[in-house]
Amino acid sequence: MSAPTPVPTEKGILQFLAICDAFYPPDAIEASIEQQRHWYDALCARFDRPLPPDMIFADGMVQRIPIRRYRPRKIVTRTILLYLHGGGFVVGSLESHHAICAEIADFAGAELVSVDYRLAPEHRWPAQADDGFAVLKHLLSAGSKVVLIGDSAGGNLAAGLALRARNEELSGVVGQVLIYPALGGDLAAGSYVEMAAAPGLTTADVTYYRTILQAPDNNEVAEPLQAPSLAGLPPAFITVAHFDPLRDDGRQYAARLAAEGIEVSFREEPQMVHAWLRARHMSDGAKDGFRAVCEAVRHYATA
Repeated sequence: MSAPTPVPTEKGILQFLAICDAFYPPDAIEASIEQQRHWYDALCARFDRPLPPDMIFADGMVQRIPIRRYRPRKIVTRTILLYLHGGGFVVGSLESHHAICAEIADFAGAELVSVDYRLAPEHRWPAQADDGFAVLKHLLSAGSKVVLIGDSAGGNLAAGLALRARNEELSGVVGQVLIYPALGGDLAAGSYVEMAAAPGLTTADVTYYRTILQAPDNNEVAEPLQAPSLAGLPPAFITVAHFDPLRDDGRQYAARLAAEGIEVSFREEPQMVHAWLRARHMSDGAKDGFRAVCEAVRHYATA
């Protein structure tokens, strides 16, 4: 007899999960890509929020890559925030994380650039990483310092960009903020087994997204946990959700960074599930976790 699926008890996050299930079915990966994106867009619209007062945003292009720039009413640093959205490399867009990006920029008092990188399966790896890296190089070449930020698949991209920038000896990346990141952990061990049927994201979902992306094995940009060395990376803030198969990816990466002498802050949100960023205005745990993210971003941007 299998053990019962672990679930949180916080009322706000349970309400969040119920809303998510109404918009994005637990078996969504069995549907067509077009249907998945339709469901995801509807889900994101359900949790949409008005932007902070006096927030200015504008769409643009870096080479062929669509971006969105956010400028809060008060800017206290010239450091740029570079945001890579989540969505399993399959769903997500500039719209899906619109309010999240605006709120982070407003809290940090910094300009933020969000990247509309190409999605799988139309574009396999390394298209997503290449798009993010092109925007990062553009910002660094203009003399900007940059804080990398990403959630889930975007956390994978942000961590990979930090490694790629180090490997190519690019200076100016001053911090990385990884939010429940997917970092290439062992699908048959740890939280991938313990939280295999977790609400919000299952290990089967993670397997599906990896299969669609078709990233190579043992490539440190695609799977940062496989990097032989993490020396020379920028300081990191990593936050994970307890009820998430990706949890141990962040745990292990934080431990490795610390062991190699990199400044790292780590949080595990005890009542949170994957994608809790969207619950930041309805769950106490998500609200606290989001504030910690924003404080980390501001710290790196103004240090």
